[in-house]
Amino acid sequence: MTDTPRIHLGSLLRTSSDAQAEGELDHLTYEQGGTRQTLRFARPAPFEVAVNALGGNEMYLQGSFEPTLILDCARCLRDVEVPLDLTLGTLMRYEPSVNTPYLEEAETGEEVLVFGDPDLDLSDYLAETTLLAAPLSVLHAPDCQGLCQVCGHDLNEGPCEHMAQVPVEEIDDELGTPGGTVHAKQNPFAGLRDLKLPED
Repeated sequence: MTDTPRIHLGSLLRTSSDAQAEGELDHLTYEQGGTRQTLRFARPAPFEVAVNALGGNEMYLQGSFEPTLILDCARCLRDVEVPLDLTLGTLMRYEPSVNTPYLEEAETGEEVLVFGDPDLDLSDYLAETTLLAAPLSVLHAPDCQGLCQVCGHDLNEGPCEHMAQVPVEEIDDELGTPGGTVHAKQNPFAGLRDLKLPED
């Protein structure tokens, strides 16, 4: 198991020979908004990377990455496994003054991975590629009932004391939801029923 996905490009920069790396990851840590984040995987995720010299300080990275992400169900927050099969491909540029690798957009519209350390950590690159391919939201089951918005009970395990017992229109708008009698899902337009519109 590899803790950090790295590829060593010292020989490539000196002799223009190809460089390769492979391994398996059980998670990825990456930086976002100035803090370290973690992507969790359900099982070891294999990756293969090869970098070819293009001339000068430019090169091309290609390979594959097959993570099975663990995401939260959008309704009940249960773990959901999301398998991905990613094909990697990006231009690279070596700039010795760069401390932290980053992606920038080239004039052609393609993204370029700019780096300064020949011992290149691919964590942020793989994380960004994975997040771009991942769905924005997932459900652990199509009929997921979600959580009670009052007490947080998982409604997939059965009803709770806040399940609706009176029609929404009987809810006192001034008092809000009566505790212990109505599930928190109220009609968002209830406050408009007394709205007086000007007559034509």
